[in-house]
Amino acid sequence: MANCEVGPRTASLPAEEASAPSGRRWAVLGVLCTSLLLCGIDLTVLHVAVPRMSQQLRPTGAQLLWIVDVYSLTLAALLVTCGTLGDRIGRKRMVLGGFAVFGLASASAAFASSTGQLIAARALLGAGAAMIMASTVALIRVAFTDTRERSFAIGIWTAAHSVGAAVGPLVGGFVTERWGWGAVFLVNVPIALAIFVVGRRVIPESKNPVPRRWDVVSVALSIAGLAGVVFALKRAGEHLRVDPGVAVAALGGALLLVVFVRRQRRLAEPLLDVTLFADRRFSTAALCVIVCFGSYVALLFFLTQWLQQVGGHSPLGAGLVLVPLAAANAVGAATAPWVSGRWGNRRALSGALAVFAVALAALPAATCGYGALVPLLLVAGYGAGIVMTLGADSVMGAAAPERSGEAAAIQETSFELGAGLGVAVLGTALTAVYRLTMPATPGLSPGHRAAASRSFAAADDIADHLGRPAARTVLNAAGRAYDHGFTAVCLLASCGLLGTALLAAGLLRTRRAEP
Repeated sequence: MANCEVGPRTASLPAEEASAPSGRRWAVLGVLCTSLLLCGIDLTVLHVAVPRMSQQLRPTGAQLLWIVDVYSLTLAALLVTCGTLGDRIGRKRMVLGGFAVFGLASASAAFASSTGQLIAARALLGAGAAMIMASTVALIRVAFTDTRERSFAIGIWTAAHSVGAAVGPLVGGFVTERWGWGAVFLVNVPIALAIFVVGRRVIPESKNPVPRRWDVVSVALSIAGLAGVVFALKRAGEHLRVDPGVAVAALGGALLLVVFVRRQRRLAEPLLDVTLFADRRFSTAALCVIVCFGSYVALLFFLTQWLQQVGGHSPLGAGLVLVPLAAANAVGAATAPWVSGRWGNRRALSGALAVFAVALAALPAATCGYGALVPLLLVAGYGAGIVMTLGADSVMGAAAPERSGEAAAIQETSFELGAGLGVAVLGTALTAVYRLTMPATPGLSPGHRAAASRSFAAADDIADHLGRPAARTVLNAAGRAYDHGFTAVCLLASCGLLGTALLAAGLLRTRRAEP
C-alpha cells in the first residue's frame, strides 16, 4: 500500500499536539508497525488453516466465505468511522482500545466451537484492526516532527501491513501443522498484550482540537447496506436461485447504500466525501485498487484451498508454494516508481493490470506441477505489486492537496473493501460452479449426495465414512468440481482485470496526454 493517512484529517498537525520525546519516537514506531504487521497477517493467515478448520466446524460454502471475508469487510466499513472517533476521543485511546479488542477477539476465534462463533470473532477482529489502523499515521506524525524522519517512518509503517499480508499464509501453515487451526489466532494474544503494555507507556496522546462531526446514521447506513448486498450475493450462490429473501436483502442493501451516498452529499461534514469520485481519474484509480487487491487476496485464498484439498499439500507446503507470489509482489511494489518513470503512470498501471490478468487466465492450466506454477505466480505477483502502488499513488495524486486526508481514507478503505468483495464475489462464483459441476456419485444416499455438493470439505467428510473405492470416487468427483470452480474464479478475475486495464488506459489521461 502506498503512504496514506486513514481518516478525515488534514495533512498538517494542529499546533496543540506535542511530539513524543525524542528517545521514544522509534519505540512508538515499533509498537505501531508491530500492530499493523498483525493486522496484515490476520488478513491472510486463515487461508491455509481453512481445510482443517472446516473438518471441525463443517461450515457451508457461504459460511466459509463469511469466515474469511467478514474481517476485511468489517475493517473497510469501520476505518473512516474509527478515524473520526479517534480525532474526538484521542488517538492513543483509540489505538489502545484496538489492541485490547484485537487480543480478545483473537482468543475468542481460537476457541470458537461453532461457525457462528468464529464469524462473530472474525468480525470483532476486523473492528479491532480498524481501531488500530485508523489513527496510526496521525500518531506517527505527532511522534516524528522532522519531515525526513517522518517520511522514513511512514514508509516502514506502509511496508508492515503489506509484509504481514504476504507472510500470512506461510505463518498460518507453520502454526497449523504444529498446533492446529486455532493457534493461528492464539499467537496474536501475547503479542497484542505486549504492544498494549508498551504502547500505553510510549504512545503520545493527540486529538484534533476541532474534530469533525461523527454521524452515526451514516455509519449505520453504510454497514447495513454493505452487509445486505454481500449476504444476498452469497445466499444466491449457495442455493443457485434468487428467492424472496435474497431479493429483499439485495434491494434493501442497495437502497441503503443509495441513501448513504445522498446523505453524504447533503452533509456539511460527511463521513465519507463522495464528491471526490466526480473526478474520473480518482474514481478510476480507486477502482484499480479494489479490483487488483480483491483479485490478489482471492488468488491467495482459493489457490491455497486448491493446493491442500486437490493438490494434496500440507498447510506449510501450501504456504511455501505462495512465497514466490509474495516475493514478486514486494519487488513489483518497490520497482513501481521506476516502471512509471520509464513508461508513464497510465501505461504502467494499465499494462500491469493486463499482465496480472494474463497470468491469472493461464493459472488453471499450470496447476499440474510446481515448475509450471512458479513463473505465473511471479508474473502475477509482480503485476499486482505495481498496480497496488501506482493505483494508490494515483488516488492521492488525483485529489487536491487540501483534501489529502479524505483521499487517504478512501484509498485505505479501497484496499480492505477490495479484499472483502474479491473473496465474496469470486467465492460465490466458485461455490455455484462447484455445485453445478459436482456429478451425482453412485452409491451415496440422497442426504450424503446433497451434502457432498455443498463444498469440497463436506465431500471430504463424507468420504471419511465410506469404503476406500467409494471414498476415492467421491473425492475425485469433488476434486474435478473444485477444479472447474477454481478455473471459473481465475477467468472471472482475469476478465475483471482486463476490463479495468482498458478503463485505466482510457480514463487516466491527464489534460496533456502521455506520449
